[in-house]
Amino acid sequence: MAQHVSEGRIREMIEAVAAFTATPGRGTTRLTYSAQHRAALDYLAGRMQEAGLSTRIDSVGNLVGRLEGADPSLAPVLVGSHIDSVPNGGAFDGPAGVVAAIETAFCMQQLGVTPRRPLEVIAMIEEEGGRFGGGLLGSRILTGQLGPEALAPMCDSEGVSLGEAMAGFGLALQEAGAAAIPEGGIHAFLELHIEQGPVLEQTGDAVGIVTSIVALSQLEVRITGAAGHAGTTPMAGRRDALVAAAGVIAELPGLCAAVDPRAVVTVGQIDVHPGGANVIPEAAIFSVDVRADRVGTVDEIKSALRTRLASLEAVGYAVGTEELLAVPETPMSEEIRGALIAAAEDCGFAWRPMPSGAGHDAMVLSKIAPVGLIFVPSRDGVSHTPEEWTDYDQLARGVEVVFRATRALTA
Repeated sequence: MAQHVSEGRIREMIEAVAAFTATPGRGTTRLTYSAQHRAALDYLAGRMQEAGLSTRIDSVGNLVGRLEGADPSLAPVLVGSHIDSVPNGGAFDGPAGVVAAIETAFCMQQLGVTPRRPLEVIAMIEEEGGRFGGGLLGSRILTGQLGPEALAPMCDSEGVSLGEAMAGFGLALQEAGAAAIPEGGIHAFLELHIEQGPVLEQTGDAVGIVTSIVALSQLEVRITGAAGHAGTTPMAGRRDALVAAAGVIAELPGLCAAVDPRAVVTVGQIDVHPGGANVIPEAAIFSVDVRADRVGTVDEIKSALRTRLASLEAVGYAVGTEELLAVPETPMSEEIRGALIAAAEDCGFAWRPMPSGAGHDAMVLSKIAPVGLIFVPSRDGVSHTPEEWTDYDQLARGVEVVFRATRALTA
C-alpha cells in the first residue's frame, strides 16, 4: 500500500501547535480568543496556504481553508476539528483532526488532484467549553443554534464576557450569526479524533469507524442555603450549601446506575460562595455531565437528579438548574462510514466499528449535513492530560484513511 501522507509533516504540525500553550511544561492550555489561540491560527493558516488553500477567519474565529473544486457551485466537503483545549490538556485532542485535514490538502496538492467538489478545512473554536462553558460552541454557532443574543451573557471565570473577548480578537459579537452555514451548505463533514479510550490499543486495530455518538447533557446546579459564622452557628441550625451539594454529588453514581449501568455521570466543577475558610457556604454551584446511549436514558437520569434536588427544597434550600447543552444520540452517515471503511480496507488496515462515548463537533454538524468520525488509538486510553499520546505512525494511518475517503467524497 502506497502511503500518501507524510508522517514527518504530521508530527511537525502537531508539535508546532502544541507549543502554543499558556502552561509550558504542564500540558496544553489554549483557550479560545487567547494569545495562544491567535498564534495557533496564524501558524495553521500559513500551513493551509502552503497546501494550496485560500484562507479566511469567519465572524467568530473559526479558521477555514478552501481548495476550489472543478465545479465551485457544488457544496464543499468539510474536514477538520477544533484547536481549543481543556486546561493542562494534551497535544492531540482536537489538533489531530485539524492536522489530518491540512495533510489531506497537502496530499491533494502533491498528487495534482483537482476535486470536482470543493474541499474546505476547518479549525473550530471552543469545542471543549474550557473558557466560556457549555462546549461545542463553534459548531453550534456554525449550525445556527447560537446567535448574538444567546452568546452575549457568556463569561469566563475572570468575568470577561464572550463579546469582550471577541472584540479583543478583532471580532464583533453582533456579527456572530454570519458564521452560520445553512442546511445543504456543506456536502459532508469528516472528523478524525484520538479515541480517548483504550479499545483500539487493546485490540490492535488501526482505526475505529464510529457508528454513533452518545447522547449528552451538561447542567449547572446551584444550591443556596444560608451563610453564617463557622464557630458560632450550631450544627443543628445550619443550611450549609456545600454539605447539601456534597450529599447530592455522592449519590449521583447510584442514581445513574439505577437508570442504566452503562450510563455515566461526572461532576467536574464546583464553586463555593462566599468562599471563606471560616464562613458557612451560602451557595454551591456545580456542573453535572450526563452521557448515555439514548437521550431517553439521559432524561431519566436528569429526572432522578431533579427529584433529589427537590428534597432539598423541602428542608429550606433554594435550588436552580440550567441546562447548558443537550444533544441526542447521533448516528453517523452510512455513506461516509462506507467511504471510510473502503479507504481503510484499501490500505490493508484493521478497523472496527465502535460508538463514541465523547461528544464531538460532528454530532452538532450532523444537523446540517451527513457526518463521519474516525478514531485513532490513544496510549493507555488517556486524554485531557499532558500524558495524552498517539504514536505518529498510528496517527498517520488514520490520516491516510481520511485523505482517501475525502478524495472519494469530493470526486
